[in-house]
Amino acid sequence: MQKLYIKNMVCSRCKMVVKSVLENQGLVPVSVELGEVELEQPLAKNQLQQLDTALKQLGFEIIDNHKSRLIERIKNAIVTLVHHSNENIKTNLSEFITSQVHHDYSYLSNLFSEVEGTTIEKYFIAQRIERVKELLVYNQLSLSEIADQLGYSSVAYLSNQFKKTTGFTPTYFKSIKELKRRNIEEL
Repeated sequence: MQKLYIKNMVCSRCKMVVKSVLENQGLVPVSVELGEVELEQPLAKNQLQQLDTALKQLGFEIIDNHKSRLIERIKNAIVTLVHHSNENIKTNLSEFITSQVHHDYSYLSNLFSEVEGTTIEKYFIAQRIERVKELLVYNQLSLSEIADQLGYSSVAYLSNQFKKTTGFTPTYFKSIKELKRRNIEEL
């Protein structure tokens, strides 16, 4: 077996696309998860290069160093928590990241800041704001329900953070739906 780490896998569609690329290359994936692929057989160097080329054409990339893999695991943990979890986000971020990545948080925080040029907390806020935008556009939940679902202590706190990040109030944003949301992987 061989485990590969793939950059920019952030949703279930990404998993389907990567699985399709693997199968088109004649490879047998044992599992395909966010940011990770497990293959039945180890790849030869030329197979790995061909796979990386095919993945890059679709916006993905094989990650080959330990630090980059840790960064991608942090991002995937946050994306999963914010976008793919049905639970309220009322967890301590540092404890959550530590439990998912299995490293000391201060090390992960320093590494993330050094490599990404932003903090884990700012990345988390950016993800939450994108989720708020998504929920506002769907128009199925009240602002109070959105605040509760995303772990904000109040609607006022959500509104202040939203305005600070986007320049708009949530109500104004909702009224101008033509304002486009950003792709998760662009954050």
